[in-house]
Amino acid sequence: MKLNSEDTAILDRLAGEEAEIVSRAVDWCAIPSGSRNLAGLESQRVVLEHVLRDLPGQVDSIALADSHDVSADGELKPQRHTPALRLTVRPEAAVQVILTGHYDTVYPEGSGFTRVLPRADGALNGPGIADMKGGISVMLAALRAMEAHPAKANIGYRVLLSPDEEIGSLASGPLLAELAGQGHVGLTYEPAMAGGALAAERKGSGNFHVVVRGRAAHAGREFAKGRNAIAAAADLAVRLVAANGQRDGVTLNVARIDGGGPLNVVPDRAVLRFNIRLPDAAAAGWALAFVKEAVAATAADGIEAHLHGGFTRPAKPFNAAQQTLFGAVKEAGALLGQEITWASSGGVCEGNNLFAAGLPNVDTLGVRGGDIHSEAEHAWPESFVERAQLSALILAKLATGEIPAAKIKDAMG
Repeated sequence: MKLNSEDTAILDRLAGEEAEIVSRAVDWCAIPSGSRNLAGLESQRVVLEHVLRDLPGQVDSIALADSHDVSADGELKPQRHTPALRLTVRPEAAVQVILTGHYDTVYPEGSGFTRVLPRADGALNGPGIADMKGGISVMLAALRAMEAHPAKANIGYRVLLSPDEEIGSLASGPLLAELAGQGHVGLTYEPAMAGGALAAERKGSGNFHVVVRGRAAHAGREFAKGRNAIAAAADLAVRLVAANGQRDGVTLNVARIDGGGPLNVVPDRAVLRFNIRLPDAAAAGWALAFVKEAVAATAADGIEAHLHGGFTRPAKPFNAAQQTLFGAVKEAGALLGQEITWASSGGVCEGNNLFAAGLPNVDTLGVRGGDIHSEAEHAWPESFVERAQLSALILAKLATGEIPAAKIKDAMG
């Protein structure tokens, strides 16, 4: 793999756009787009649609079906979502790349964390600046630069920007799977790991909710008639956490119990919520069987327990296809003077979904930063151009065949 004059031209172009790439991400962070904030998400979608239309191809807003959430009172309630955005460019080209990102954040409506401010050490601190409005800005800058490369006709791409990644891609998951089937390689723009490393293998993840129903009664006059749902949920929690340590790589985190009421009433409803992380499909089968057995054991005289949820992010192993792709990215980085490393991650993202649908992918091509999902979230401004140049060069080398897209995809088996 070599750096030629055509590559250098688009890299230089990106260097001259640094201020724009950073500043528009900063502007986007001022739009409150928490996963449940439909008005804020729609505002963000409109802004991003306008930017997508600067690129060639067709832009579509794709309506997403409602997902369902288990409310604190144990009822299944529909959860609406704003549309996803899809850009399709040169679908007839020999090489097809799928690029994904999400425009939702974890910060709810009414959060006081609303502005990007520079820190004393030079980092930018703000909501979504790393995860992943900065990443979206990097992605779109790289695509715009690629449109100036002489080899652009050899490469087509589909971009998907979704509004629900932070809550598990429950609505956009089918779209991710559909797009994965149309590409050779995937690029996703989650922030880089510590020190700029890429995420190699990822665990799988599932979110679960158990609705426990008992029988209400006066805590003084008729205590014996009651069936305490909170106590049953707490007992279930103890049984569930016993899964930890029983199988390598499997962790079960009981995160929350909703329910209860006045102190003089035996509570008749509770919702137990937990997350499971696991290394492979076999572990998923084991974990689900363990959970179902524990939930079944909760049922007793006057107590019912119903399990909801499932595994929405399958595990993403570092297989032969992934190793070849990461090796190519490392080589591209070396041409730019960037040392590319990678490490395992217990986190999950859209890259899990793409891999499960058969698409090899790199899913941490976003900015360098840290402390995501907290009010200390930050990104290093110099990394915006660095990562945009890396993506542009990857695209260029896919277009010229120096990164063999079809061969990498074939290695998925």
